[in-house]
Amino acid sequence: MGEARSDARVAVTGATGHLGRRVARLLADDGVPQRLLVRSPERAPDLPGAQVLRAAYGDRDAVEQALQGVDVVLFVSATESADRTDQHERFVDGAARAGVRHVVYTSFQGAGPDASFTLARDHAATEELVRLSGMAWTFLRDSLYLDVLAEWVGEDGVLRGPAGDGVVAAVARADVAQCAAAVLTDVLADPGTHGGRAYELTGREAVGLADVARTVHEVTGRPARYHAESLREAYESRAGYGAPRWQVDAWVSTYTAIAEGALAHVSGDVERLTGREPMTLRDVLAAA
Repeated sequence: MGEARSDARVAVTGATGHLGRRVARLLADDGVPQRLLVRSPERAPDLPGAQVLRAAYGDRDAVEQALQGVDVVLFVSATESADRTDQHERFVDGAARAGVRHVVYTSFQGAGPDASFTLARDHAATEELVRLSGMAWTFLRDSLYLDVLAEWVGEDGVLRGPAGDGVVAAVARADVAQCAAAVLTDVLADPGTHGGRAYELTGREAVGLADVARTVHEVTGRPARYHAESLREAYESRAGYGAPRWQVDAWVSTYTAIAEGALAHVSGDVERLTGREPMTLRDVLAAA
């Protein structure tokens, strides 16, 4: 791990993951010096103007050291875990101690303490931690990722879950990355920009899971159909994975949130931040 460089005023976390890696590449393409905070430096992208630093979310001291001199940090939420909020708390504390001025946090659509999707409650708790930290903040409240919806179709060709006839305004990772990069560069140019704002990042349309299955079949040729499970069926069909109860609850509540309409709102914020329409599921599958 190298010494923190003085010319990098922006840092990106999670740069070995799908979203952080995309944002880091966009910044590098624009010639923005940056620090990439990762757990595994050997997996980080090799980008011009980027310095890779080892700093796990739960390591407050490493975070504080890595963020010295940084003005704005993209805080990509940690991998789902039972202690994710605790990891986030230590990261936020380390960032505040380092003197970071602005945190851009990837939250979730409809984040709240009583959200139907159980993991959205973690995001609400993290948002509150950031608000109380004294740092300026911007929340990017992503909907479900379009990129993931096709993965919900099982090997048997069935997309199953208790979503009923509900719809979801899912968003492409590529669009979220474009929004994050736009916010970061705006804040670098004008520190007062986007402060205290929460953007709801959705696709251009809300679709039902039957439509998702139909589109997957049409674009990829894979067999795909939707089965609207009952709540009991949903828990029974996931019991064989051996996952802890909190994780099964999270999986199932993804679908019940769709059924309840919690993820149906189409916001238009992607177009406002990037100047272009967000991708559709068909776009994402065709690109892949």
